[in-house]
Amino acid sequence: MNTIWLQSALRLAVAAGVSLLLWPVAGVTAALGLFAALLLLMLLYHLRHLARLSRWLADPRPETLPESSGLWEDVFAAFYHLLRRQRRSESRLTATLQDFRQAGMAMPDGLVIVDGANQVEWCNPKAELHFGLDAVRDVGQLVTHLVRQPSFAAALDAEGYAEPLTLRSARGGDLILSVLIVPYEANRKLIISRDVTDRERVETMRRDFVANVSHELRTPLTVIGGFLETIADLETPNPELIRRSVPMMSEQAKRMQSLVEDLLALSRLESAGNPAREEPVNVPDIARALYHDALALSAGRHKVTLLLDSTAWVSGAEDELRSAFGNLVSNAIRYTPAGGEVRLSWKSDGSDGAVFAVRDTGIGIAPQHVPRLTERFYRVDRGRSRETGGTGLGLAIVKHVVNRHAAKLEVTSEPGRGSCFSVVFPAVRVIARSSTELPAEVRSA
Repeated sequence: MNTIWLQSALRLAVAAGVSLLLWPVAGVTAALGLFAALLLLMLLYHLRHLARLSRWLADPRPETLPESSGLWEDVFAAFYHLLRRQRRSESRLTATLQDFRQAGMAMPDGLVIVDGANQVEWCNPKAELHFGLDAVRDVGQLVTHLVRQPSFAAALDAEGYAEPLTLRSARGGDLILSVLIVPYEANRKLIISRDVTDRERVETMRRDFVANVSHELRTPLTVIGGFLETIADLETPNPELIRRSVPMMSEQAKRMQSLVEDLLALSRLESAGNPAREEPVNVPDIARALYHDALALSAGRHKVTLLLDSTAWVSGAEDELRSAFGNLVSNAIRYTPAGGEVRLSWKSDGSDGAVFAVRDTGIGIAPQHVPRLTERFYRVDRGRSRETGGTGLGLAIVKHVVNRHAAKLEVTSEPGRGSCFSVVFPAVRVIARSSTELPAEVRSA
């Protein structure tokens, strides 16, 4: 700025000096006329450059900046450097905005930005999934028209709302969202949504688990406590009452013991500090032992058969596999009416894997119950389950054992026609064994 003033002052001084030199020669009128002409030329010079600057400012680009000399060269140079700094700043801002958008797109949570009128400005793909939005079509739309839930609308209108809001998405079926609304800048809001469906499901399972354990223990404790209270109130011992009550108390105590043992088994299977053991397991021998256990449990009421179509072993934990297979066998015996058939088999699945299966001709299971069979304490028929002595944890144990051995549990069933539970081991778990015995063995009783 000082340079501009200095150059302007020098130009005026030169014009004044020339006019003063002309004064003694041509007179005062000529000197003043020359000075006025020089001032007019200077004015036209500046006006011309101002017009060029005005035209350039209508479309300011570095490559179209006018060229000049003198003080206007400094002015144009200053504009050029200012424009370059602005372009660099815009580039940085654009890059920052692009990084923000990419980060927002990659976030596992949903993000929606709304203005002061609650109109959508931007949203990421997760928010599209959570709220059923469209990042292009819904820009400028009222978010309360797109997410039609009264609690959500009330949260948007609340001042300083900072507590997460739980919403069940109407468009996502069973989807449960935790929504946090964060005001920022003057009147904008950032809506953050997180899918908490699994967390809510786990919490529901935890509550159900506690309730089910309490329910399962209440009956035997009530029976035992009732008998003990009755016996304690007797003034003289009643041998007949004691004779009838002790077996019932013993039966209920065994039921509680079975429940506790199954709970401990589940706890061990789920413990991160208890990895599955890797050792060769003789499945044919386990199948033979379970066959004899099934005969004893059936007590002649069923036709029990065993088919050994493979001599293969598997890599895993023998006690866990024996427990899982035993649960399948005992379930088949308990839920098959007298005169029915239970068949155990161990065979190849045709892809170098192997399958342990238990098929029965029992009561069967309706299709809607099959996906939930391995849930803890899930019972298709609670009354019948208690009559057969089940704890409701057997198939949950089976599921955990199967998962720990990288296998899968397949269930096929039809009401009135029986069920088939198959544990399918992948080829990587199967250990081929050579044997001089016949590969197939069928027994019945």
